[in-house]
Amino acid sequence: MATTTSKALARIAAATSSTTLYTVPASTTAVVTNIAVTNSAASAATFTITLDGVDLFKDAAIAANSTALFDLKQVLATTKIIAGLASAITVKFQISGVEIV
Repeated sequence: MATTTSKALARIAAATSSTTLYTVPASTTAVVTNIAVTNSAASAATFTITLDGVDLFKDAAIAANSTALFDLKQVLATTKIIAGLASAITVKFQISGVEIV
C-alpha cells in the first residue's frame, strides 16, 4: 500500500535567476496542491515557476506587500523538478503538496 505524506515541498526566498525549489525523490510521486507567493517589498515584482520545465507562471506580476494564493493539483514523477525565480529577492515561495511512496 502506498504511503502518502502531506508536506511543504518548498519554503524559500526567490533568487533572481532560475533555481531548483524542489526535486521529487526517487521512488516517489509528488502532487503539488497549493502555492503561495509573497512580495514583502514596497514595489511590485514578477515571478516565474516551472513544473518539469513547463511554465506554470511566467513573469507573473505580484503587487507590493501582497500575497497570491493558488490551489491546483499537478502530478510530478520521480526526479522531476519545480524551479522558480523572481525579479526581486523580496519574493518568497511556499509550495505545499503530497508525496506518495
